[in-house]
Amino acid sequence: MASEIKVDTIVNAGGDNDTGIDLATNDQILLKVANATKLTMNSTGQTTIVGEGGTTTTSVQQGLTKAWCKFQGDDGSISNNDSLNVSGLTDNGTGDYTVAINNDMANDDYSTATHASHFHFLYNKANTSASTVRFATNNGSSSVDTQECGVQICGDLA
Repeated sequence: MASEIKVDTIVNAGGDNDTGIDLATNDQILLKVANATKLTMNSTGQTTIVGEGGTTTTSVQQGLTKAWCKFQGDDGSISNNDSLNVSGLTDNGTGDYTVAINNDMANDDYSTATHASHFHFLYNKANTSASTVRFATNNGSSSVDTQECGVQICGDLA
C-alpha cells in the first residue's frame, strides 16, 4: 500500500504560517510567500501567478504558446526540424505552407508569430482555421521557398 500524508497546510521549518502551501481552501491550491499569495491553481487546472514586482497577475494558460514549429521550406519537400502540438506540414506550392495543429484551437481568432530566413515576408492566408494555419513567403514581388520557417500560435485551445 502506498504511503499517504493528509495535511491542510505546509509551512516553512521556522513554524510561521506566512510561507507555504495552503491546501485548506475549497478546490484550489495557494502558494504563499511572506503571507502573500504568489500562485493559485483551481480545480480546473487554471493557474494564475503573480508577475514581476507583485502588482499584476498572469494566467499561465493564456500566456503559453499552444503550438509551434520550425521547418525547412526549400529542400523540395518540407521537413520539420522541431515542433509542439503540430501534427503535420503541407507544401502547397512555391512558398505556400500549411501547418496542421494537433489539438485544435478554440476558433480561428488566435494569434500567430512567424519568421523566415533571408528576409522573406510571411503572412497568414485567408483559409486559416482552428486546426490549420496557412502562410506564404515571398521576396517582395513573388512567392519563394525559404530555407528556414517558423510559426508560433497563441490563443485558446478547444
